[in-house]
Amino acid sequence: MTTTAAAAPVAALEHISRVYRMGQTEVRALDDFSFTFRQGEYWAVMGSSGSGKSTLLNILGCLDRPNEGSYKVRGEDTQDLDDDALSELRSRHLGFVFQNYNLLPQLNVLENILVPIFYQDVPPEGIEERAVELARRVGLGTRLHHRPTELSGGQQQRVAIARALINDPALILADEATGNLDSTTAQEILALLDELHGEGKTIVLVTHEASVGNRAQHLLRLKDGRIEEVKHNREGKL
Repeated sequence: MTTTAAAAPVAALEHISRVYRMGQTEVRALDDFSFTFRQGEYWAVMGSSGSGKSTLLNILGCLDRPNEGSYKVRGEDTQDLDDDALSELRSRHLGFVFQNYNLLPQLNVLENILVPIFYQDVPPEGIEERAVELARRVGLGTRLHHRPTELSGGQQQRVAIARALINDPALILADEATGNLDSTTAQEILALLDELHGEGKTIVLVTHEASVGNRAQHLLRLKDGRIEEVKHNREGKL
């Protein structure tokens, strides 16, 4: 798909600062940070340890709150939302893929995919059928009733991707999604993310691997909580 500056904002951060205090020490993880991620874009976020990339992802995912500034998801300001409202917003608009998968060990593949729906008062019609279809899409159609301990790392990450897609999110947030995988499996997961981007999904992927970062459509590099570099690896359809 073609991405232009006119594409609708999905996640807009304006003058965001996030400060952590440990005794007398103050760490500005994000420092007057402004950026907009737009519909259909695929961004890799890179930077050294302490650059602010994990803090950025946590704020994008409404898992942390800034000390200053404004963060809007699809135009909805998150500043005054309480924890319940933030949880509801996450369940409607955001999908998460974590390095450690974060699957619930007592649930099987199908049940793990459906976890984000648990936070919605009224489950969408046909949602279980959608979960089955997503499991098939990520190559796990025959493993619906297996628990995470019965799956390989790559299979667990595929469950996590299907779970991230169950609510048809506006934004997919991936945190070192290939960090625990062997190189062959990592390439399979990245190919799946490429496919999702090609279908119009908006993706923000945090990574420390240059080969992964350069595979994304755009690259955002952070240093000391600020933007150090914006690089466009490619434009248009994959």
